[in-house]
Amino acid sequence: MLYILASQSPRRIELLRNIGLSPKVVPANIDESQVKTDDPKELVTRLSMLKALHVAKSWAGRDCLVIGADTCVYIDGKILGKPESKDGAAEMLRTLSGREHTVFTGCAAVRCTTMETAAISQSTTVRFRKLSEDDIAAYVASGEPMDKAGAYGIQQLGSLLIEGVSGDYFNVVGLPVCALGQMLKREFDIDLLKK
Repeated sequence: MLYILASQSPRRIELLRNIGLSPKVVPANIDESQVKTDDPKELVTRLSMLKALHVAKSWAGRDCLVIGADTCVYIDGKILGKPESKDGAAEMLRTLSGREHTVFTGCAAVRCTTMETAAISQSTTVRFRKLSEDDIAAYVASGEPMDKAGAYGIQQLGSLLIEGVSGDYFNVVGLPVCALGQMLKREFDIDLLKK
């Protein structure tokens, strides 16, 4: 079976490779603003499904499985996506500084032979250390925050900002690998341990 990742995220590609998959990368270019909700779990679940279905339509009837994912950061009743500017990234980091927030990732799969679908979402609590303005300026200057929800990446320089994680670390990276494996086994009888 061919596995297709409906994302060009290098982090998600690496996580799938780490579990022995060699996904074909087919980014889903969808208008994310079409999903209007203040519920972070609903947002990431719906967006991950939209991405997976968008790509799966082109592969309908073939022996492949499309995986879509979406991640957001949630704090103070607000959803933080990717920053639109360096100033926006700095403001997000100020909001996260010295506090806990929740990272939500939705993950959806579509079996292209039948167009069956399944989706899950995971949440993980992340605690930031107190950041100085110099810390924020240096991290923003690195460029790392610009393509990441909440303006940080846990697996690179951003790890220097994080005091603790409660829950699935890989969920924060962008793909809840364990939950994905369980969903595929439960919904599609695909056991990634026995590929």
